[in-house]
Amino acid sequence: MDITNALPVECISHIISLTTPRDACRLAVVSPIFKSAADSDLVWEKFLPSDYKLIISNSVSSSSLITSLSKKDLYFHLCHYPIFINNGTMSFELEKETGKKCYMVGARDLCIGWGSTPSCWKWTSLPESRFLEVAELVYFWFFEVNARIETRILSHRTNYAAYLVFKFGKSTDGFRSTQLASAVYVEGINDKKRQGLFLDPSRNTPKLFHDRRDGWMEIEMGEFFNKNGDRGTLLCSLYDFDRFGTRHGLVIQGIEFRPKKMLMH
Repeated sequence: MDITNALPVECISHIISLTTPRDACRLAVVSPIFKSAADSDLVWEKFLPSDYKLIISNSVSSSSLITSLSKKDLYFHLCHYPIFINNGTMSFELEKETGKKCYMVGARDLCIGWGSTPSCWKWTSLPESRFLEVAELVYFWFFEVNARIETRILSHRTNYAAYLVFKFGKSTDGFRSTQLASAVYVEGINDKKRQGLFLDPSRNTPKLFHDRRDGWMEIEMGEFFNKNGDRGTLLCSLYDFDRFGTRHGLVIQGIEFRPKKMLMH
C-alpha cells in the first residue's frame, strides 16, 4: 500500500519531523507529496532551536527573518549567515547537519590580559572578520585570553568543543615552538585538566590547527558535554606556560563553541 495515499500530508510531515534535517532533504526528492511534507513549516520548526524566536528578536538582525522566510529557508539562513547578539560582540548560527547551536564570542567580549593597553594590544578591523573589531597582540610578555558562556544557551545533550579563531599578522615573533596551556571547565568546578597547544609549531611538531577557509585558522582548546544546560557558566582559558618570553603578531577574532563531531572507529 502506498503510504502517500494512506496518510494525510500532515501525518507524513510529523513522521519526517522525528528524523533529521539531512533525512528531510533526502525524503523531499522521493515524490511531490513527500516534498510537500518534508518542506513544510511543521517539519522545520522542529529542527530549529525551541528559543529561536527569542534569539533572533534579541539580535541586531532584522526580526523580519521570522515572518519573511519559511521555516526551512530560515533554518538554512541561520546555517550560512551568522546573526549577532550581545550588541554585536557574539555571533549565533546553526550546525547544518543537526541544527545544534553554535556561538562565537568575539574578541571584544573576551577577557584579554592587558587588552585595554594600546602598547600591548591593538584593536583593528579586518574585512575577513565577521566582527567589527579584532585584537592584535602588539608586544607583551604575559599572554592570557578567557571566554565565558552560559551553558543554558547551548544545545542540550551535546558535546561541545571550544576553538580559538586566530591568524598571524605580517610580523610575528615569540610563538614558534612556544607551548600555551588551554582549559575548558565549568566555573567553580575546575578539574585542573590542561592541554598544551602550539599555535606556530616547529617542523617536527604535529600541527593541531586547521584552516577554516574563511581567512582564519582554528585550534581546539578543549571540550565539554552539556547535558541539561544547568551547569552555570562555562569558562575557556588560554595562557602562557612561559611568562618571560615576549610575543607579538597574534590576531584573535574570537573563541567559537560548536558541537564536536565524533570520530567513527
